[in-house]
Amino acid sequence: MPDTVIAAIDIGSSKIATIVGLRSQESPELRIVGYNTTPSRGVKKGLIVDIDQVTAAIEESVEKAERMAGHKINHAYISVGGPHISSLNSHGVVAVSHPQGEIVEDDVNRVIEAARAISLSSARQIIEVSPRDYIVDGQAGIKNPIGMTGIRLEVNTHLITASTTNLNNLERSLAHLGLENDGFIFAGLASAEAVLTDTEKELGVILIDIGGGKIDMCIYVEGSLSYSTSVPVGAKHITNDIAVGLRVSLDSAEKIKLFLSKRRHDPASHGKKETQLNLNELQLPENINDVSLKTLVDGIIAPRLEEIYKLIFDEIEKSGFANLAPSGLVVSGGGALTLGMLETGKRIIGMPIRLGIPEGVTGLVDEILNPPSATIVGLMLCGKKDTSDDTKWKDFNKIIKDFSFGSSFTKIKNLVKQFIP
Repeated sequence: MPDTVIAAIDIGSSKIATIVGLRSQESPELRIVGYNTTPSRGVKKGLIVDIDQVTAAIEESVEKAERMAGHKINHAYISVGGPHISSLNSHGVVAVSHPQGEIVEDDVNRVIEAARAISLSSARQIIEVSPRDYIVDGQAGIKNPIGMTGIRLEVNTHLITASTTNLNNLERSLAHLGLENDGFIFAGLASAEAVLTDTEKELGVILIDIGGGKIDMCIYVEGSLSYSTSVPVGAKHITNDIAVGLRVSLDSAEKIKLFLSKRRHDPASHGKKETQLNLNELQLPENINDVSLKTLVDGIIAPRLEEIYKLIFDEIEKSGFANLAPSGLVVSGGGALTLGMLETGKRIIGMPIRLGIPEGVTGLVDEILNPPSATIVGLMLCGKKDTSDDTKWKDFNKIIKDFSFGSSFTKIKNLVKQFIP
């Protein structure tokens, strides 16, 4: 069987990333064959503000990724995020349709559809329905009810909604380029797919993806997505503060911020106590050769980080799950590399905190196994789930279950099971 090509496009406020991967039957991991990041244009805080600029930026990123991969991209998964994202938890109930009370996939689909049937404004659209747990005849906490016996099936779901206007604008940009949309995926959910472990999800964990113009957040409780939101503040605010504080341009401020982060994560610089940051190698047009580290870190960056974490803390409190996430915070996105990000988070939030490094892919991974690439890798992993052959096997199992000869067939199945070790 030929390899399946999966592509994804992360449309952010600071960059537009395109990635191409191959899923084969031989390997469980996706093999990355193409990747590109292009500076974002026409996007502000996750919202499209200039459709022509966005289309041009997407086209540039896609073409470069295609050339690297050697594959034409005809369809892709698209990330969405920003203040237009909102979420709610919903409940659905149906009667089990099978005469013998056996719950089949059709019952699960019907109960999820019942949970989706909520009163929603025409300006909103559901982009994700994530079942939290199922209840069969009053027994709660069931993760997979298929094959169980019952009369009444209920489900608690988490719904993520987005602005219909923004989604339509994204669709229009893709249509201009002849690209088909495989599905919109919330950026925070994609990042969680790439960086969180199953143990963390089961214990309870909070994913914080800090982008250029927004912060996407997902809270997992008992293995299930329970709360999602997006805060319209991001790492660009830190850049703006540096530009104002040092009286330099935004481009120079971004270079200084990245240079500071790089030095912090450079093993060669560990153990050195410096009071001045030497900026000669950056060759800034403002001719600034060095700056005071104390002024830069304590006077400019730290206050903004404190403000960001206070906004995050307010969202955690608002969710009602603050005491149900003992695994703490996992921070990803480009802003996660900012100097002092983890230390400030521990102090303000009072929870364990770690950097989120994406996993689960092979191939050309040198550029993407880092926090800024969490969303784009997560989109690929979500796409891999979507294109897996599991659905085919589910359909086959359903045919076998429906093809029943009553009690005689059940006796034969039980007889065969006795001889299976």
